[in-house]
Amino acid sequence: MFTSIVLCTFASLLPLGHASLPLVINTWPFKNATAAALQLKRTAWRVLQSGGSVLDAVERGCARCEVEQCDGSVGYGGSPDESGETTLDALIMNGDTMEVGAVAGLRRIKNAIGVARAVMERTDHTLLVGQSASVFAENMGFVAEDLTTNKSLNIFSQWLQSNCQPNYRKNVFPDPSASCGPYEPRATLKRTKRAQHASRLSHDTIGMLAVDRDGHMAAGTSTNGMTHKVPGRVGDSPIVGAGAYADSSAGGAAATGDGDIMMRFLPSYLAVELMRAGADPSAACKMAISRIKRHYSEFFGAIICANTTGHYGAACNKTPGFTRFHYMVSNSKSDAPLLKSVDCV
Repeated sequence: MFTSIVLCTFASLLPLGHASLPLVINTWPFKNATAAALQLKRTAWRVLQSGGSVLDAVERGCARCEVEQCDGSVGYGGSPDESGETTLDALIMNGDTMEVGAVAGLRRIKNAIGVARAVMERTDHTLLVGQSASVFAENMGFVAEDLTTNKSLNIFSQWLQSNCQPNYRKNVFPDPSASCGPYEPRATLKRTKRAQHASRLSHDTIGMLAVDRDGHMAAGTSTNGMTHKVPGRVGDSPIVGAGAYADSSAGGAAATGDGDIMMRFLPSYLAVELMRAGADPSAACKMAISRIKRHYSEFFGAIICANTTGHYGAACNKTPGFTRFHYMVSNSKSDAPLLKSVDCV
């Protein structure tokens, strides 16, 4: 069925009219920090307006959200893991050269997107993780700081008082639905329906795409992951093709939501390849979401897409309490960032 959709409908999906460049688009309105979101957008937009590179725009935009702790799901002081520690994930991708830099489980360094760019520009690697990524960051001049705040300590304390609920354990003893660890493996594995942990309230990601007047594109992500995650867990945000993807010959995409599910389908890569084949950004986003929905009908997630001519779109999976997805756009048609939304499918 997917093949027939691709072959029979792409001709009718080509965008009409003239889009405006440059373009900056990012996931979420961050309604609990609207002023910060507006400043975030202006930061990236001003970089492009002043002739800066798309990489600079994406880095500075995501970094602003890290400083502002957007919704508590980006930057320091949010989403403590089972041990109470906040760690950060980030990715940046150059759509011209296909270079990528990423970090996962970054400790004690606030500027995760900056470290990701350093990985791209100062090493031949793509992804650095954990304590070693932090050592690399310090060697590159980034300042080590405590990522814990009173807010994250309070979240962790309340979680412990609630018998460590919710958590992400299964097939362990004692019963993770009623008790804290330490846990041991059960002798037999029991297949159970996956709990719907991820939601708009539990976590999200700043995903950003930038396109300049010449069609050069970059993508970036930054997050502190899921609250109460198992220490060492890495979601989709720092995984190229999952959290984000950019190719200046086709387009870019960035995903947000339940990364443990979404990363299995590389939705950002899929959306870009669909645009390369002729789909407009909105259709590419919808098809990427539909691919995941076939297997996990109740997953929480959304994706933004843009092509190199400045057309853009978004899509999300409809679940109880999540029926519309909001995102922000800046282009030459408006001096102010525009709040956009799309009905979930």
